[in-house]
Amino acid sequence: MDATPAPPDVTGTLARFVADSEWRSIPPGIRHEARRALLNWLGCALGGCRDEAVCTALDAMRDFAGPSQATLLGRGERIDAMNAALLNGIASNILDFDDTHLRTVIHPTVPVASALLALAEHRGASGADFLHALVLGIEVECRIGNAVSPAQFDEGWHVTSTCGVFGAAAACGRLLGLDAQRLAWALGLAATQASGITAVHGSMGKSFNMGHAARDGLAAALLAARGFTGGEHCIEAARGFARLFVRRPDLDAPLDRLGTAWELSQVAYKPYPCGIVAHPVIDACIELRAALLQATSNAAGNAAFDAGPVARIELKVHPLVITMMSNAQPATGLQAKLSTAHVAAVALLHGRVGVDAFTDDCVSDPGVTALRGRVALQADAGIAKEAVEATLQMADGTHHHRRVAVATGSLERPLDDRALEEKFRVLAQGVLPAPGAVDALAALAWSIDDAPDVGRLARMSSPTGE
Repeated sequence: MDATPAPPDVTGTLARFVADSEWRSIPPGIRHEARRALLNWLGCALGGCRDEAVCTALDAMRDFAGPSQATLLGRGERIDAMNAALLNGIASNILDFDDTHLRTVIHPTVPVASALLALAEHRGASGADFLHALVLGIEVECRIGNAVSPAQFDEGWHVTSTCGVFGAAAACGRLLGLDAQRLAWALGLAATQASGITAVHGSMGKSFNMGHAARDGLAAALLAARGFTGGEHCIEAARGFARLFVRRPDLDAPLDRLGTAWELSQVAYKPYPCGIVAHPVIDACIELRAALLQATSNAAGNAAFDAGPVARIELKVHPLVITMMSNAQPATGLQAKLSTAHVAAVALLHGRVGVDAFTDDCVSDPGVTALRGRVALQADAGIAKEAVEATLQMADGTHHHRRVAVATGSLERPLDDRALEEKFRVLAQGVLPAPGAVDALAALAWSIDDAPDVGRLARMSSPTGE
């Protein structure tokens, strides 16, 4: 009887890849995508920096914080790097506006950039070294995600958290100059900390998952840098990360075309601050609203919409949409981010779904509440994950139909640089009041690989400026 073949050396190969990578080997398009990811993450962090979740976490941790090493983005306070990684991770996810690696539904930049910027500001690093480490961290995180997705999510694990810790460890290890051996230890130490459950979704715990992945990945790299060992094969081992989290991981996926096919090319950016699987629904409802207004000779697309004649909103969606976002009557703004019914109602009523759609006031608005109750979700495995078939059934018996094949913000219909910068500006403008501050920060993010000190990016993200 033949022996079971040995699994591929995922941990060691990824560690060598990160240690040996050269900036010149990163394609120009991937470098630019990293700048886009950075700008998007920075805007999300600024937009979420004063959220109740961030304030509560800061209050809880402040008495136990260490020396002032890194900036809390958008706030101006400084705290130790470990807690900065945690808190900036929470802030940059709390709006649910972060980027998405579509194959795995990982939000890759949050845990990696949150850890990396805290370390870079404290230790010092050039913008090019920072951006290089960001690319590598996201690559490792998403490739490990490819090995365990979608099964890991189906088992109830929060894949951005479980895989994000690897990305943070790899990126920080690269910035610290770790060799392949110590990077393998860092990945092992990340593996033993990997955690995060989806049962906390709809609460502050979802964003805590992101923050602790950033903090724990940074800790893994710092420990490995001092010679703290972490195992040699902790991703692929019989009792390692991949096999413990899912029954049949694809251990070939993390190494497939490594160094030639880049996972950042598969990352999309959200136009709406909620679960990405509901974005086709939002597009469809905005289009239906516009069509109804036009049919009633009301050319103003932002005019008040009378939902009274709408008897029913029928949405045929992929089963994953119902798995992830089936809360029919959310009670809070955080819960509403997981409610397809809520985003459909808001999109139809207002013609837009922004950050203000997920306030408690919007959730309890009588008009929104009433229309949510008329939304009917129907699972259809024949509908692609990125599609929807939406039908408005009117009180007079007429019907209006829209099919969206791919949503705005998808890889097929991406946000271009101008749209991404406008998103950044909307999120940042209320946080950075000084004249020209938003312009200067955007310009620095777009040219970050030319900056001699990436810490300036964090300092310029303070309301008081540098």
